[in-house]
Amino acid sequence: MAQKRPKGEELAAAVKERIGVAFRDAHLLDRALTHSSARSRWGDYQRLEFLGDRVLGLVVAEMVYQSFPDAPEGELSRRLNALVNAETLAQITEELGLDVFIRTGSDLRALAARKRVNMRADVLEALIAVIYLQDGLEGARHFIRSHWATRSNAEGAARPDPKTALQEWAHQVSGTMPDYIIESREGPDHDPVFTVVVRIAGVREGRGSGRSKREAEQAAATEVLLREAVWKPLETLP
Repeated sequence: MAQKRPKGEELAAAVKERIGVAFRDAHLLDRALTHSSARSRWGDYQRLEFLGDRVLGLVVAEMVYQSFPDAPEGELSRRLNALVNAETLAQITEELGLDVFIRTGSDLRALAARKRVNMRADVLEALIAVIYLQDGLEGARHFIRSHWATRSNAEGAARPDPKTALQEWAHQVSGTMPDYIIESREGPDHDPVFTVVVRIAGVREGRGSGRSKREAEQAAATEVLLREAVWKPLETLP
């Protein structure tokens, strides 16, 4: 049987134990961890997520701007996008163990993988908003830097989006654009799995799968970039 989610001050204490932040308004914290599908007297995280997204973007932009004084705007943008995308936020949420505190309605407990990623990302942004509202920008900055600094310095953070990188490379080697073709779609409508093939003139095709067409296209592009040694595997980067 799943462990019952704590409430009120117990929830605040449990979250503090995970992330080291004391929350003065337990009800606001409850809201930050509640999806709109759950019936809660305290509301859901949507408004907080809106605010937290802006705070996160500002602090991360400031961080990469200061950390890479010689980087051009394009590289700064790539680093920013890699650090604030849903996958990164969802990963941090899981690393902090916050996903166990998210409240959803019973109809959303079997969410498709992509929607679970987005929900966990939204929750982290909502939590950042709560920290900002009670501790100001400095408090939010401290929390964000604590959990994003290492990622911001990773070599892979400067990589462009895989489809963009493959398009640039394909133009150089063949003068053509990559052609993405859906090879198959499996699974139920609420949780599909797409397989996509990418073809470039004179280059062996790549293949990738994902919970959305875009995710599958990115996977296919990544396969070609790695196979053709345009990219190195992230684990081999310094």
